[in-house]
Amino acid sequence: MPAVNTSDRRLLMCAGVVLVLLMAAIGFIGAGDESSPVPSVYSSDSGGARAAYLLLLKLHYNVRIWDQPPAQLESLPSGSLLILAEPASEEPGTPERKALRAFANRGGRVLFCGAAIPAFFSHTRVEPSPVVRPWKDFPANLPSALTRNADPITMRPDTYWGQPSSSQLPVYGDLDEPVVVSWKIGEGEVLWWASATPLTNAGITKTGNLNLFLNSVAGASAIYWDEYFHGERPSLASFMEKTPLLWAAIQIGIMAVALLFTFSRRSGPIVTPAGVSRLSPLEFVDTMGALYQHAKATSVPVDIAYRHVRLELSRRLALPADTTDPELARIAGERLGIDRAALAKALGQSAEARYYHDGQLKTRNALAIVRSLEEFLVPTKTNYRETH
Repeated sequence: MPAVNTSDRRLLMCAGVVLVLLMAAIGFIGAGDESSPVPSVYSSDSGGARAAYLLLLKLHYNVRIWDQPPAQLESLPSGSLLILAEPASEEPGTPERKALRAFANRGGRVLFCGAAIPAFFSHTRVEPSPVVRPWKDFPANLPSALTRNADPITMRPDTYWGQPSSSQLPVYGDLDEPVVVSWKIGEGEVLWWASATPLTNAGITKTGNLNLFLNSVAGASAIYWDEYFHGERPSLASFMEKTPLLWAAIQIGIMAVALLFTFSRRSGPIVTPAGVSRLSPLEFVDTMGALYQHAKATSVPVDIAYRHVRLELSRRLALPADTTDPELARIAGERLGIDRAALAKALGQSAEARYYHDGQLKTRNALAIVRSLEEFLVPTKTNYRETH
C-alpha cells in the first residue's frame, strides 16, 4: 500500500475538521429546535402544544392539522373551528386576510392566540407588554358557556387588548386590559387569547386552563389546528428543510469534492513540460549578460561593440583594418553621410573604455557607449543597400 504524502495528509485532516464542525452544528441546531417556544402540535417542549392536540384526539374530537393556505378555508364546513396559536412565521397578505374573514362570515369560528391579531383581523388593537409577565390568575367577568368550570384561569400574557368596541366582549381580565375577548363576525365568531399559554404543554394543567380550552372548542363540527403560519408547507422542499438531509448532502458534497481533487491529481494525464532549447539566442544573450555582470566585466561588451562597428565600416568602405579612428570617421562622413564628429567621439570613448579594469567602468556608462556605437550601423547598412 503506497504511503500517504504530506499534501494528502493535510487534505484529510481538513476534511475531518470540517466534518466535526458540521456534526456540531447539526447537534446545536437540533437542540435549538427542541426548545422552540412556538406552540406547535409537533413540539413536546414546555412551550409546545402537543399535549392539547393529543388530548382532543383521545376525547374523539374531529381534529386535524391544517397546513393549507387560508384560501382553502372555503372548502371547510360551517361550524368548523380554526385554531391560530401565536402564528409567527410571516404576516398574511390581503387575500389571506379576506379568506379568514370570509370563513368567519360563513359561520366559521376562530380561536386566535397572541399579539399578531391586528395583522389578521381589522378593527382590532392590542397593547404589547414591555416586559415578560409572570403567570397570573384572571377571573371571569361574567358567567357563560366559555367560563363554565374555568373561574379563574392562569395565563402569562405578553399583550393586552386595547379599548374593546361595543361588539367585543371582554371575558377574562380587567375591563381596561382584558386577556380573553370574543366578538361576532357575520355568522361566525372570533375568540382571542392574550397568549397561547393555557393550551401549551406547561400551561394546560394550571388552574382553569383545561376547562377554558375545552369550552373554547366545544360545539365545533370539526377542529383544524393551523400549522401553516408556523412554517409548515405541504411540499417536498418544506419537508426536507426540517430534516438533517440538507446537512448530510453538504457533507457528502464536501467529501466528493475532496475525493475528486485527490483522484484528479494522481490520475490526470501526464504531460511532459516543454523544454527550452539550449540553442535559443535569447538564452545565450541572457547567459552571457549574467556572466559579464557577475564578473563585472563591463569593458568587454564595449570592446565587442567597438570592434564590430570598425569591422562593419571598414568592410563597407573597403578600407584596411588598421585605419585610425579619426580617419575612419572622416571617410564614413564623406561617403555614407554619417555625423563625422559624433562617430569620432563614440569611437574615441569606446577605445578608451575598453582598456578599463573590471569594475572600473560603470554599467550605465558602458550601456550608453554601446548604444551610441550601434546607432551608426543602421544608416550604414541602409546606404550600402541603396548604393548597390
